[in-house]
Amino acid sequence: MMKTWNFNSLDEAALNRLCERPRMEAADVTGIVKSIIERVRERGDEAVLEFTETFDGVRPDPLLWKVRKADQIPVESDVRKAFQKAYNNLYLFHKAQLPQSIEVQTIPGVVCRRESRPVAAVGLYIPGGSAPLPSTVLMLGVPASLAGCSYRILATPPDKTGKPPIEVELAAALTGIPHIYLAGGAQAVAAMAFGTDSIGKVDKIFGPGNQFVTTAKMILQNSDALVSMDLPAGPSEVMVVADRSAHPDFIATDLLSQAEHGPDSQVVLVTVGDFNTKQVTNALERHLADLPRAEIARKALAHSFIVTTDNTTQALEMINRYAPEHLILNLDGGREMTPEIRHAGSVFVGPWTPESVGDYASGTNHTLPTYGYARMYSGVSVDSFMKHITFQELDREGLEAIAPTVIKMAEVEHLEAHKRAVMVRLDKKK
Repeated sequence: MMKTWNFNSLDEAALNRLCERPRMEAADVTGIVKSIIERVRERGDEAVLEFTETFDGVRPDPLLWKVRKADQIPVESDVRKAFQKAYNNLYLFHKAQLPQSIEVQTIPGVVCRRESRPVAAVGLYIPGGSAPLPSTVLMLGVPASLAGCSYRILATPPDKTGKPPIEVELAAALTGIPHIYLAGGAQAVAAMAFGTDSIGKVDKIFGPGNQFVTTAKMILQNSDALVSMDLPAGPSEVMVVADRSAHPDFIATDLLSQAEHGPDSQVVLVTVGDFNTKQVTNALERHLADLPRAEIARKALAHSFIVTTDNTTQALEMINRYAPEHLILNLDGGREMTPEIRHAGSVFVGPWTPESVGDYASGTNHTLPTYGYARMYSGVSVDSFMKHITFQELDREGLEAIAPTVIKMAEVEHLEAHKRAVMVRLDKKK
């Protein structure tokens, strides 16, 4: 089911190959996405409606759905309570992330400060596909609201009745998002990037998606659309690090919780010390027997793997090479390992911390870098919805004190006007 490797048998090249993700064939996707983007740019809402009818089998009317108040949305009381609890936890954790202004006097008379400002207009993309993802609405809507983004538009594919999934609307209401643009795929991303008759143009686009969505975000970020994106993302993934103290069912269900996302997901088990992998594979089979998305999970497991290690030093080497989106430390001394973890999207420490809690309600954000991008990207946070502006203010004494440094550096770089901008001020009387 999952091929097993021994860490000691792998040389440098083999370790690097093992940590490579299943290749995403982007060449064919790029041409299709570029065509979609151009049609949306030229024809706006009408092109979006045509693509929605083609791909989703419905032509929503209205295209822009006005979100009802949370208490007017008909959902079961236990669903409402669950969403409210998740919202509360996310709000508390993300509110603590709000940045503080800083002010520093670098030398007498020279004061520098940094202040934060929200990204003015943001687009939040919520995938549809085989299952709606209202949890992602909370993950993006909460920090966008806290950051103070003045324009927030949510895009998601309509259901078969031409409406948004009701749980998506509930999550939007809780986070204060006023409208839902009923479109998915590259066409929704393009509509947010350029703006249409229905929605305004945004400055930054957030949210996961398939290859078409990710490719659209990357193309548009490098175009004259003047839009940025949150982070590059590929298929879902998890790495579980476990020793003999871990329960096989805990390990198996953690692996399957990501494998069931899609056939292109990847899950990795890293064992430490004396470990019976057969117990885990048996547990996987037991749970797959009645798992609704078993066929999808099996396809993901086919290109997933197990690595056996002797100790936590070797396990840490695997963690930092692979740079997992989700990392579960289900072993004795897991907390003591955390200072050595350099590359991971989000870490789940201890046997009672399944990855599922981070996906929904613990308070951390589940929009995370995948495909190895945890080496250089963070997950979404309040900071993702903000930018930072620096200020400096000098008095005459401050300029006189720093002038020799600036003049000399301008001379080194042969930038005469830079030098003169300082000198003309020093030549003036008070």
